[in-house]
Amino acid sequence: MYPFQCNSPQHELSRRQVLGAFAGLGAGSLLSPLIADEIKSKQKQVLLIWLDGGMSQLESWDPKPGTEFGGPFRSIPTTLPGIHISELMPHTSQQMQHLAVVRSMSTKDENHSTGVPRILRGDPKNRGVTYPYMGAAMAHLKGKSDNELPNYIWVKPGSGGFIWQHGGFLGAKYGALALGDGKPPVHINRPPEINDQRDQVRNDIRKRLNASFQKGRRSAKVEAYDYSFQMAEKLIRRKELFADFAPKELERYGSHPLGRHILQSKRLIEEGVLFVQCHSYHWDTHGDNFNMHLDLVPQIDKPFAALIEDWHQSGLLDNVLVLLMSEFGRTPKINQRLGRDHWPEAWSLAMAGCGLNRGMVLGKTTPNGAWVDGQEHDIGHIFHTVFKAMDIDPSTTEYHNNGQPLPIAHDDCGPIKELLS
Repeated sequence: MYPFQCNSPQHELSRRQVLGAFAGLGAGSLLSPLIADEIKSKQKQVLLIWLDGGMSQLESWDPKPGTEFGGPFRSIPTTLPGIHISELMPHTSQQMQHLAVVRSMSTKDENHSTGVPRILRGDPKNRGVTYPYMGAAMAHLKGKSDNELPNYIWVKPGSGGFIWQHGGFLGAKYGALALGDGKPPVHINRPPEINDQRDQVRNDIRKRLNASFQKGRRSAKVEAYDYSFQMAEKLIRRKELFADFAPKELERYGSHPLGRHILQSKRLIEEGVLFVQCHSYHWDTHGDNFNMHLDLVPQIDKPFAALIEDWHQSGLLDNVLVLLMSEFGRTPKINQRLGRDHWPEAWSLAMAGCGLNRGMVLGKTTPNGAWVDGQEHDIGHIFHTVFKAMDIDPSTTEYHNNGQPLPIAHDDCGPIKELLS
């Protein structure tokens, strides 16, 4: 906010007011230099959109029409000359000038149970500790304890809660506050018979009991319980974050769960949350791959393209790094059930936003899509790149676990220089 001598609240300018006023308008010509500087001065943030199960690169970022494994869908031109993506992504094709797509991912782990946590932790070398998820790492490295909102929020289908395990060896306070179906924690509305004074007394008693119970016991679960209360208290003061979306927003992003969850994630980022992870499930297409992708891909195409367009026009894309990815891709070979199985050997992801070059496609696969043709990139390279884009230098920044120094990203990898601006 800007200071004015009269201290009138009428002069206060919030990020959401700025973005709401100019959503859908060309920021370059309509935002005043003062407003543009306000946006650029904000802390850098991350939005990770996770398509759990593995979206097919052949039905999205790296189509191979007319080949033995290409499938029935065509490729279409994009706003990048000479670059085509699947016809299932017509909206995203018109935003490619803002994206950096990596077609040369090769991560070697084909299992959901191990692949998901390894990817979300950056697959560091095994040093006998459990590394934090990317959101927890960012909360530790860039977060502020006095933020009015949690540093790490997970918007997901199903149930919510405080997922302290994401903090790994960093501890429970770096866990994720999960919002089931994008909704606030249960009981966010305090019963009317409990006033501020009574609520404070109850919380004081709870803290004393926690401290007593914690003596002589392992503290992780007690800390997780305590931090979950702290996170909920912050959201209680910001209940407007969960107001219904306008019909025009739902029409633009989609009223299906993924569209709503991306809208909720967008709102949280615009209000200042450091790291938001937005989850979508059901991308594991072992059978009927083509009909399933015909239904699934449009659900990410429309809201993802709208998000990139809106944040480019508002200027927020200069401050927010967006990742769209899965734990792996799908096999080029089509199985007997017309499905594609797990394929970590050659897959794609997309990035956009702060610290990155825009309008580029990095890497390529063989003509049939089976293997990376040239330099492979592991998830460690992506973690190094994200950290650098967020002004964190992995070569000089370390974690410390009970006095043990640990690298924040895989020490055999480095940032992908071509991606960094």
